Amino acid sequence: MRYFEDFNSGDVFELGEAVIAEAEILEFARKYDPQPFHVDKEAAARSMFKGLVASGWHTGSIFMGLLVRGLFRDAARTDDGALQERIGTPSRARHGGWSRRAVQPEKRAGLLHPLASAHRSAAMTKP
Repeated sequence: MRYFEDFNSGDVFELGEAVIAEAEILEFARKYDPQPFHVDKEAAARSMFKGLVASGWHTGSIFMGLLVRGLFRDAARTDDGALQERIGTPSRARHGGWSRRAVQPEKRAGLLHPLASAHRSAAMTKP
């Protein structure tokens, strides 16, 4: 269990990686973000991405899962289960960054999460 004292401004957390299969990209995009460069390989080849890429909504969802499983799961929580401390939001990704380069099928994308700030809370301090 991580408590308030375990978090420091500037900390960076390795949250893991995910490999997104082409079939997953197509399934998600057909359902939620059917832009041609997400659902049509030929159209995607003619796009600015030069090939099929995952939706930003898809990669954001995957990265949220990494954040929850890699950081929030072990953090002390209040009685209602909500994370009491404001941890911040992911600011950049490893391996070229998903905010600057599209995630392609079978390519690795990882996430680093720096702790922006911490605020003391009695519910989050060590017993």
